[in-house]
Amino acid sequence: MTPAQIEAAAARLFAAEDTGQQCGLLSVAHPEMTLDDAYAVQSALVAMKKATGRNVIGWKIGLTSRAMQKALNIETPDSGVLLDDMLFETGDVVPQGRFIQPRIEAEIAFVMKHDLRGANVTRADVVAATDYVVASLEVLDTRILRADPATGQARIIVDTVSDNAANAGIVMGAERHAIDAHDLRWVGAVLKVNGVVEETGLGAGVLDDPVTGILWLVHRLAQYGEGLAAGEIVLSGSFIRPVEAPSGTVFEADFGAFGRVDLTFA
Repeated sequence: MTPAQIEAAAARLFAAEDTGQQCGLLSVAHPEMTLDDAYAVQSALVAMKKATGRNVIGWKIGLTSRAMQKALNIETPDSGVLLDDMLFETGDVVPQGRFIQPRIEAEIAFVMKHDLRGANVTRADVVAATDYVVASLEVLDTRILRADPATGQARIIVDTVSDNAANAGIVMGAERHAIDAHDLRWVGAVLKVNGVVEETGLGAGVLDDPVTGILWLVHRLAQYGEGLAAGEIVLSGSFIRPVEAPSGTVFEADFGAFGRVDLTFA
């Protein structure tokens, strides 16, 4: 894609979020689109948001489970950027119309104590640079249609990456834990929707260890001379499937001794 095409694609996504009206698939408009093009569109989209006064507060990692990777025919996770207007607290109520087609995922969030960057960063470096970990929910949304109405073609990885990896919100639990206080592979959640258990999962569903997700992100960012900064939040990846969140839905995520996170959609 040319620089002009990348800017135009980002502008379509920005307008879709602003108006609540989804745009068409970028993969249909640009069949030659590569993953590098998609991240360039994402970067341009984030720049547009920052120009309106929003600030970056961290990163999200997605597509960490084998099931989701197989569904999109890929073999690698993806990443997106967290902005300050995406942050919710447990117990909050999301007003009607805030999102287009929201869905919920359960994750472990890392908060960084030190900057972390470089292609040679190790798992031990990730552990040492983490201030604390916390139970969280991610709110996904799609500013791009899930399928092309003319051809029926489903969105693919370049569409979701361009759309900031479908990122829309993050809900942080209140309980903070040292990274070595729990075996994160065995930290799990029971997600109830309107009082009924809808999903369960374990941290091991994220690349066998949520720390591995952070390591993957640091190595990916190193390719572009970037890294994680002290104070940033990093969503390590979901260990449940995305659950639809229509108006009137109450979510209760019980992480046991790790905490809980609740969110209601008005």
